[in-house]
Amino acid sequence: MSVEKDIARTPSPFKGMGSKLDAAIARFLYRITSAALAPYQAAVVRIGFALTFALYLLREWPHRLELYGTTNPWGFDLAQRLIASNNAFTVLLWSNHRLWFELVYHGVLVVSVLLLLGWHTRTMSILFMVGVLSLMNRSVLLGDGGDTLIHLMASYLVLTRCGQVWSLDARRRERQETPPRDGCDRVSVTLWILAGVGLALAQMTGFAKLPKGWVLILWGLWLIQALWFWAGRRRSRDTWALFDVVANLVHNAAMLVIAAQVCLLYATAGWYKVQGSRWQDGSALHFPLHLDYFSPWAGLSQVFDSRSTIVTLITYGTVVAQVAFPFTLLNRRVKNVMLAILMTEHATIAVICGLPFFSLAMIVSDMVFLPTNFLRWGGSRIAAARDRITAPLRRNKGPGDRNESRGVTV
Repeated sequence: MSVEKDIARTPSPFKGMGSKLDAAIARFLYRITSAALAPYQAAVVRIGFALTFALYLLREWPHRLELYGTTNPWGFDLAQRLIASNNAFTVLLWSNHRLWFELVYHGVLVVSVLLLLGWHTRTMSILFMVGVLSLMNRSVLLGDGGDTLIHLMASYLVLTRCGQVWSLDARRRERQETPPRDGCDRVSVTLWILAGVGLALAQMTGFAKLPKGWVLILWGLWLIQALWFWAGRRRSRDTWALFDVVANLVHNAAMLVIAAQVCLLYATAGWYKVQGSRWQDGSALHFPLHLDYFSPWAGLSQVFDSRSTIVTLITYGTVVAQVAFPFTLLNRRVKNVMLAILMTEHATIAVICGLPFFSLAMIVSDMVFLPTNFLRWGGSRIAAARDRITAPLRRNKGPGDRNESRGVTV
């Protein structure tokens, strides 16, 4: 009996584990539903990819007709046959008229700038996705790898609340005494009505040639936003809270997918390189340095290629960095060091191999893993630099100037 009493008095190692586990699950659920996590990282994705695509469109502006327009060697009929076979989406195949192409091309450029600035990001993110898919799917033979990444990230951005910081939307909410609920202002509603009317007219007139799947996607996004406006206009806090929780869950899931996409990209690239004989013997870098397409600075390429030790070290280092990157996420300090190495590598590729937009897209993807404190610090430094530049303009603009700008003569 004494032994049984001693066993009864001995505390169980499993005592309290159920309550602790329940508390941990409750904290986790509260965290992923109460707020949109990683808002600065989402803003970096928005700004970075919008900037990358806008710069790309500006650089290719003189060649836009040959790349995506009416004089494209990949003819209109060939593009239509390809789209009919893979059900891809592009509005450029709705018409072969040059005016339609110019409207789409310059419209995408404007949308990219507006998304970069964070002006009504809900609407702009969807228009940005439509524009990116339209151009990329029109000429499938173009691209250097960065286009595929932009293609994916443009689709993921639609699911994120990427305008909470570093955007005109956030600035407008801060300045208003009683700001409307997120994305429920009059301009947003007007833009969404115009988008719905335009899509409906295009379908009714037969101008829009949409695969059935894309009809459901576009109208589904439009109806979801209509429900969001409806919930924002209602006085019921419970209804709005439910929609807000769902939006937070979708945002957090999308940010997780973005992070997983970057890890998968590096892991697959690294393991495929491991299987290549040129990467195994350390000579893979030698060959692109002798291709005119990847050698805009022939002298610089020759300097790198003249030292076999450097070529071998960079070749092996690239494979090690890409294979190891997903595992470095387990340690914050190692991860930050690896991010610096990868960003330096992509910046070097941009200069030596002449792939600026591919490298910029990769650097932006890497920035998803930067610490929030570092992003805040960088944002504050940029804001301080902006204030120093604009301070003389604000000092020179006196009260009389401000009144004259309002139509009042002093």
